[in-house]
Amino acid sequence: MWLFALTLAGVILAVDDDAIIERSLVSMGDTARLHAVMQKAKKGKPVTVAVLGGSITQGAMASKEEYRYGNRVAQWWRDTFPKSDITFVNAGIGATGSDIGAHRLKEHLLSKKPDFVVVEYGVNDLINPKFAETLEGVLRQILKQKNHPAVALLFMMDQAGNNVQEMQQPIGAHYSLPMVSFRDALWPEIQAGRIAWNDIEADAVHPNDRGHEYAAKFIIHVLQEAADTFPDGGKHKKIAALPAPKTANAFECTSMLNANSLKPVQNNGWETFADPDFNQYFGAGWKSSTPGSTLEFKVKGRVISVLFFRIKGAMGIAEAHVDDGPPIKMDAWFDQTWGGYTPLQLVACDLTPGKHRLKIRLLEEKNPNSEGYEFRIHAIMTAGVKNRD
Repeated sequence: MWLFALTLAGVILAVDDDAIIERSLVSMGDTARLHAVMQKAKKGKPVTVAVLGGSITQGAMASKEEYRYGNRVAQWWRDTFPKSDITFVNAGIGATGSDIGAHRLKEHLLSKKPDFVVVEYGVNDLINPKFAETLEGVLRQILKQKNHPAVALLFMMDQAGNNVQEMQQPIGAHYSLPMVSFRDALWPEIQAGRIAWNDIEADAVHPNDRGHEYAAKFIIHVLQEAADTFPDGGKHKKIAALPAPKTANAFECTSMLNANSLKPVQNNGWETFADPDFNQYFGAGWKSSTPGSTLEFKVKGRVISVLFFRIKGAMGIAEAHVDDGPPIKMDAWFDQTWGGYTPLQLVACDLTPGKHRLKIRLLEEKNPNSEGYEFRIHAIMTAGVKNRD
C-alpha cells in the first residue's frame, strides 16, 4: 500500500505502509501461545485481550477511546473471531514503568485472567540492570499463569528516536516473544523526511490517532501472521516450559501494600487518605504535612520501595530507610506543570528474605521553590518474597 505525505517544502514523497509494517517486526517468536489463544477463540470461548504500559498504553492524546492502539487490537480479535466474546482490559497508567508494573500486576492485570497481553515499557523504562530485571518480572508473572497467556512486546519511541529496545529485546528473545518496534518502523521515515514527527505524534512522546493506528497495525501484523500459520487440523504445538530467569529475578514475586492491606507498627503524625485520581489504582495511602512525622512498617522482601506522589505544589521531602541502611530522600515537589504522578523510590535491595523495618520521616527540609511540606505515600512495594496471597 502506498500513501503520500506532503513535506514542509511542498514536495510530495511516497510512504510505503507495507514496508513500514514489515520493518516493525522485530521477531515473531514462538507462536504456540498465540495459536492456543486463537484456538480458544475459534471455538467460541471467551478471550481477554489486555495492554499493559504507561500513558501511551493508557491512551493519552488519542482523540477517541476506540482510536487507542489497544482498543484497535481488541477490535481485530472481535472482527477475526466473531463467535468469541472478547473482553478488553487497559492496564496502562501514565508515568509508570515496568518497576511499578511488576508490583501492581496482580491487582490490575492478572486478576482479569488475560489471554493475550501487549506490554509497552520501551519509553518509560531506563537503561539499567534493575529495569531489565523488573521487565523480566512482569513477563514471568504473566507467562507462568495457568491459562498460558500469549505476550507481545511493543517498543515505542520519543521525539529523538530513543527507547530502551536494546535492553528489553534480549529479555523478550529469552522468552521467544513476538516483538514489534514503532521506532524501527517509523524513525527511518522521519529521518528521510517522508513523515514528519507531528504526523504521528501529538507531543514529544505520545502518539496521535495516526500514531496509535500504526502501533496497532504493527501488533495486528503479528497476530495476522500467526492466524495465517495456524496449524492444519487446528491443534497448536506444545507450549514450551519457561526458561530459567535471565536476570537476578527478584520481581517475579511482588506485593503492592496500601493503607487497607498494611498497618504501620508505629505512626506519629500521618493520616490515611484516598486520592480520587489514584485511588482506583493504588487504594488508600498515608499523608502528612507536619515535619518530624514518622511511620514505621514491618514487611518482608528482598527489595523494598516506596510509591509516593510528586507535583508542582506545596510539597515536602521525606526520607526512608530499611533496618540500619542508609536513608534515601524523596522530594515530592518537581518543576513540571502538566500534573502529578507516582514515582517509585527504591529504598533497599539485596536484603535477606525475612522481615524488615521500613522507617519513613517527613523532613523539615524542602525544595526552595515549594511553599509547604505535604507528602503522600500511595503504597509500599516489596519484591522477592510474598507478603500476602
